[in-house]
Amino acid sequence: QVQLVESGGGLVQAGGSLRLSCAAAGRTFATSAKGWFRQVPGKEREFVAGIDWSGVSTSYADSVKGRFTISRDNAKNTVYLQMNMLKPEDTAVYYCAASRVAGLTTRLADFGSWGQGTQVSVSS
Repeated sequence: QVQLVESGGGLVQAGGSLRLSCAAAGRTFATSAKGWFRQVPGKEREFVAGIDWSGVSTSYADSVKGRFTISRDNAKNTVYLQMNMLKPEDTAVYYCAASRVAGLTTRLADFGSWGQGTQVSVSS
């Protein structure tokens, strides 16, 4: 089991940037893929970005491609989500998640450990 704690959320104007961090504790951090998901009230949690165990392979939802970048530092047990050119529709609670597998995955069911979430609000 991996314990995850997100930080870096907040309120920003449209066009601005935020960087989310996800600090992890657990022996399997470096060997598992990671992902960022988001959720708004009344809607299902959706995939935002994913990265494999090595950091070489990444995947993004179409809605964030070209604006968001996922990265990881296994030496620091941390995964990041750099969010640029933010839009009001990016407003959500963002969750960091650790996969049960090492390879890149976008499926919510493959992620077994979740952080508590951090609120991102983008004003127009």
